[in-house]
Amino acid sequence: MIRTEQLRKVYQMGKVEVEALRGVDLHIGRGEHVAILGPSGSGKSTLMHLIGCLDTPSTGRYWLNGKPVEGLTRNQLALVRNHQIGFVFQSFNLLAHATALGNVELPLIYQGMNRRQRRQRAAILLERVGLGDRMEHRPNELSGGQRQRVALARALATEPDLILADEPTGNLDTASGQEVVRLFEQLVGEGKTVIVVTHDLEIARRARRIIRLRDGQVEEDGPSTPKPEA
Repeated sequence: MIRTEQLRKVYQMGKVEVEALRGVDLHIGRGEHVAILGPSGSGKSTLMHLIGCLDTPSTGRYWLNGKPVEGLTRNQLALVRNHQIGFVFQSFNLLAHATALGNVELPLIYQGMNRRQRRQRAAILLERVGLGDRMEHRPNELSGGQRQRVALARALATEPDLILADEPTGNLDTASGQEVVRLFEQLVGEGKTVIVVTHDLEIARRARRIIRLRDGQVEEDGPSTPKPEA
């Protein structure tokens, strides 16, 4: 589903060039549950932004579902994001004035779906993530875990094959974080590809594969090692 060859990203900071990614080669198949793990500054968020078509590489190749993406225009990248990828962020990125239902509907408005259909689909997704009784609540009326579940429902609204989650449990307590991870595992069981960017080894171990980044390069790539039972 995802393939990169010698992916590089260089940022110009005044007169200084900062190399965030230094030749990343990856292959991630459909239905995989992958954690991208690394310390702050390792390049993991930059890699997620490139995979998610939120940014473009300085050099290198990137294929999504067999199609090259690195040369697409801004409008073409926006179409890819809105139809093929669902995003979940640490800070939730919910509209404060909108209800849970309204937040989940948002991507469907951009797709041109009519009001009745999008409200029906948003309601089904909120039921799925356990928020059927919170549809009319605004973000400030929800706990952190509930807000992240609204964000996940929104990510699923356009029926994407790929879910990208950037530190999705970073602002959550342990129990809420585990709820979100269980939802990811369910999605993988349904054939979706889930990539979680994290610095938390415990969260990374819940994935089936861990890619460790350091200084913009892949340091290690292999199956995760489950935490031993106490």
